Amino acid sequence: MDPLHLTTSRHNGTLMVSVAGELDIATTELLRSHLLALLQEAGHSQAPGTELVIEVSRLSFIDAAGLGILVSVQNQAAHQHTPLHIEGVPPNMRRLLRITGLDQHLT
Repeated sequence: MDPLHLTTSRHNGTLMVSVAGELDIATTELLRSHLLALLQEAGHSQAPGTELVIEVSRLSFIDAAGLGILVSVQNQAAHQHTPLHIEGVPPNMRRLLRITGLDQHLT
């Protein structure tokens, strides 16, 4: 099992979270709480147009629970009008997003 690692950076109105490791039922709460805190930060930001970017190129595994968290966070971001983008999608995750139809909503 590859533990989940989150690294956050802030630059010119962009909050970027780099996600590495496995995103599964055991690690989704860590990611969810971190992303929701960043969305709250973006919502209170003085900089207009603050966006949240989730960089997943070092994500080695994602299951249905992980996809569910990404959808939930995307919905919250849309509700508060904060742009959210997922970048660096590895081929195995890209295939999963395409099969589930989430590629049109998350990338």
